[in-house]
Amino acid sequence: MTSEWTIKSPGNCRYDAVSLGEVMLRLDPGEERIHTARSFRAWEGGGEYNVARGLRRCFDLRTAVVTAFADNPVGRLIEDFILQGGVDTSWIQWVPYDGIGRTVRNGLNFTERGFGVRGAAGCSDRGHTAASQLKPGEIDWEELFGVEGVRWFHTGGIFAALSETTADVVLEAMAAARRHKTVISYDLNYRPSLWKSIGGVERARAVNRAIAPYVDVMIGNEEDFSAALGLEVEGVDEKLVDLDVGSFKRMIAQAVAGFPNFRVVATTLRGVRSASLNDWGAVCWHSGQFYEAPQRRDLAILDRVGGGDSFASGLIYGFLSGGDAQRAVDLGAAHGALAMTTPGDTSTATLKEVEHLAAGGSARVQR
Repeated sequence: MTSEWTIKSPGNCRYDAVSLGEVMLRLDPGEERIHTARSFRAWEGGGEYNVARGLRRCFDLRTAVVTAFADNPVGRLIEDFILQGGVDTSWIQWVPYDGIGRTVRNGLNFTERGFGVRGAAGCSDRGHTAASQLKPGEIDWEELFGVEGVRWFHTGGIFAALSETTADVVLEAMAAARRHKTVISYDLNYRPSLWKSIGGVERARAVNRAIAPYVDVMIGNEEDFSAALGLEVEGVDEKLVDLDVGSFKRMIAQAVAGFPNFRVVATTLRGVRSASLNDWGAVCWHSGQFYEAPQRRDLAILDRVGGGDSFASGLIYGFLSGGDAQRAVDLGAAHGALAMTTPGDTSTATLKEVEHLAAGGSARVQR
């Protein structure tokens, strides 16, 4: 480890981890299609929030989420889901509702799980949301990082893409976190649908390359590093059937060369054989060395949404709990795999299950 890689003691901080991002109401048609469903199951979910929830529910760490909601029954429903997940809601910003949603509203996310040859699909309805309208100066970052104390701060490219102001909020938060020696992680999470109306991939690269110099732990897959940071990803085909680890290592090496501030770079490896069967693995770089999680062939998928977020929370837990990079990437890959065996964005796995799978355990019944 370098001298700059330090994680604050839990005794000096109110929170082990805090996430910044939008939390939406997920409406899930189960085995049906969105356009033919007559009933939906409600969940909460959001790329950055899912990490904080996983760290709280699976790994029993103290977490909070920084976000904003329109103050109406939908916002309070999402808050109730967050409370059930055990994540601290003290830093939620509540915005007065105008009665119809002309000026502010809460985001909805309709998500199909996919099956076999039919891939998972999502349809977001998140324009003019309270979280997308957050601006610099509205969150007291000095109070959060300097007074209450945070060991680890996590955010990502989904929140940064929501509006012109959210990227500035990310930069403001990261600057404060850095002043107070909080570790900063960022999941690139490139989503073409979020960028296409505001400048596309060129804008995504400009925003993410401005954010990257503040990041200690950079997370993403091959599309993220290519589209969001402009790195060349050679030897990685679209289907990723063979999961060529060497190609991913070359990609990570480019990222480290371009941004020497990165202390950790981690990527998941997903080979999509079908919506129901994926190959799954992960690679992590730390202090000049690569660490690989065992590849799992033909991993059965029930609901793939949130698998990458659960990888991130397992990886973060590995480092926060004093583990080395190998343990961190093993826990991350195991947690991500388990999260995709259950419905919803967020993990329902236990620490015992994650550690069992990370240690090479099987799915044999446990009694």
